[in-house]
Amino acid sequence: MSAATGYRALALMTAPARPTSELWRTVLGVGMIIAIYIGAGWLLLTVLTQSVPPLRLVGLLNEIASGSTPRGLVILLASFAPLLLGVIFVTRWLHGRAAAALFGPQALRDFRAVLPWVLVISLLCASLALIDDDVGRSTRLGTSLAWMGLAAPFLAVQIAAEEVLFRGYLLQQLGARWRSPWVWMVVPSALFGVLHYDPSSFGPNAIWLAIWAFAFGCFAADLTARTGNIGAAMALHLVNNFTSMFVVGFYGDLDGLALYTIVINARDFATLAPWLAIDALTIFIGWLMIRLILRV
Repeated sequence: MSAATGYRALALMTAPARPTSELWRTVLGVGMIIAIYIGAGWLLLTVLTQSVPPLRLVGLLNEIASGSTPRGLVILLASFAPLLLGVIFVTRWLHGRAAAALFGPQALRDFRAVLPWVLVISLLCASLALIDDDVGRSTRLGTSLAWMGLAAPFLAVQIAAEEVLFRGYLLQQLGARWRSPWVWMVVPSALFGVLHYDPSSFGPNAIWLAIWAFAFGCFAADLTARTGNIGAAMALHLVNNFTSMFVVGFYGDLDGLALYTIVINARDFATLAPWLAIDALTIFIGWLMIRLILRV
């Protein structure tokens, strides 16, 4: 699909980045964002080390790394706030453009327009998982509701940070210089996939999770280029993460507030493959529905 047809709106997204789209500036910006994020993580670790006894600290860090408890999941989601702030800071300081430019015009409008419909589809697909014998009750509803006041805003922060970085900053910077989707779509999506590569949790199947994340990144970038903003991509991302974290999640993987969990051997491809296929189909249906609703 050429920029002259389905991706005409891409120009709306990339226009603010053109005056400062030099490759060296983009590389420097990414380096600064990484430094800010790592620095904030180091600061959090320092604070925890000083305030939590050593034996309890090990358990808390495991909770945060896996998101396997309500407390751990909330702290993990909150840890994305420095990433969001880092992207905003770099965009303003290094590129001289407002943070709103990262979202694109009419982002909130598109987000509101598609969110309810994508949520309905995702919940319907998730409900089908409940008939499987490998799915069981996990977190009590009362516990989930009690934590939702903290978890929901931080979930919004988490998906906003990732979308603003990959479909906002990187897509803008690369799209302002190259019209080819092989650059502005594939490169950020490949980085997104690499960051989701987790062999410690999924063993040899980690590559398939990374490929899934890469494909999701391409769908989100496609929506961004078609609409000229990240509103629709944020809705798709928010619904996907909400469903997997708070409705039906994988046991031991960000399931601290999941009402139900899928208890399988995630290192066995034959067992994992059907769940990945269902998840991929849900994302595809959501992407297609968004295109139909927004007529893009």
